Amino acid sequence: MSVSMQPFRGDGQEWDRLIQRLPAPHLLQSWEWASVKEQYGWEKRPMLWMEGNTPRAAAMLLRKPLRWGGFAARLSLVYLPKGPLLDWEDVSLRQQVLDDLQRLAHRFGALFLKIDPDVILGYGVPGREEAREEATGWAIAGELERRGWRFSPEQVQFRNTVWVDLRLDEAQLLAQMKQKTRYNIRLAERKGVYVRLATPADWPLLYEMYAETAQRDGFIIREREYYYRVWERFSHPEGEAAPRAEALIAEVEGEAVAGLFLFSFAGRAYYLYGMSRALHREKMPTYLLQWEAMRRARAQGCTMYDLWGAPDEFQEGDRLWGVFRFKEGLGGQVVRTLGAWDYTIWPFGYRLFTSWLPRWRAWQRRRYSYGASETRKEVREGVSFP
Repeated sequence: MSVSMQPFRGDGQEWDRLIQRLPAPHLLQSWEWASVKEQYGWEKRPMLWMEGNTPRAAAMLLRKPLRWGGFAARLSLVYLPKGPLLDWEDVSLRQQVLDDLQRLAHRFGALFLKIDPDVILGYGVPGREEAREEATGWAIAGELERRGWRFSPEQVQFRNTVWVDLRLDEAQLLAQMKQKTRYNIRLAERKGVYVRLATPADWPLLYEMYAETAQRDGFIIREREYYYRVWERFSHPEGEAAPRAEALIAEVEGEAVAGLFLFSFAGRAYYLYGMSRALHREKMPTYLLQWEAMRRARAQGCTMYDLWGAPDEFQEGDRLWGVFRFKEGLGGQVVRTLGAWDYTIWPFGYRLFTSWLPRWRAWQRRRYSYGASETRKEVREGVSFP
């Protein structure tokens, strides 16, 4: 029986249930994530590849029309965050999905099509004894190159990350952590750090801490309303009794000093947003916060915790090196993936876009500042990807 592509015609609950039956379902391919992006000008275009009544592949495409004037009126950006979803080892299936996506990109008037599936290139830090490569992932990278795809200069999501295996019991989880991490967890407990669940009433506080973290660590965040929409959507997923996101706050003597948002989907927990203040950092609140996040994720039935982000290059000069050392101490495994690849429809326009976008973001960083609350500047989404 042949596999055929077709638009998905159901509702969000059906989509989320369906993609959870496919290999490596991801939070960013969920209906909820696409619904948030719809509020920022992205159209969701869910597609299925069916073999009879059996789904073999799926892709939540996000399409954004470009508003650059007459010549670009019919052009758009098309992006599959952490998709498409399929058995990538099935050569004939992946070739058909890629063929169909390339045709869709032309039909949608795409300037280019961007994908960044969770195809694994290897595990562990390159050069270390535990590192190993995945032949299938490297074969897929070569196949994309032969098809005319190019490794994207705009890596929207982190290409590498750290996974913690939550199938272990608590004693085993602690045992695989670095000794200093275990010590800091116990220190936080002794010093009176207390971790509690947040409520929507805490969201302004969490955003303020996130803004402080961004200023201190030099990264760009979006406007306040964006995060509220994400948190609301995943805290109350349509048709679901249980939330898919919850926030934790670490306190010292009743004062909030750190927080994180813990997302979950299809048995995987995600650490998407973390925030902290300079206050009481010597009491190591972020260590206890992560430990409690792991315990909560396990209690909810998650079998893996994605710590969301590791360096592109595993060397001390990388901007994520300090964060990575913290995550590495939690006992996880480095996972290196394919990253984002672009299929170009209009090469000249693509070169213009990819050369202009970095300069635009650099300008954002120069103007980005946090001062008193009445003069605070927030970076807005513009044409950035999800």
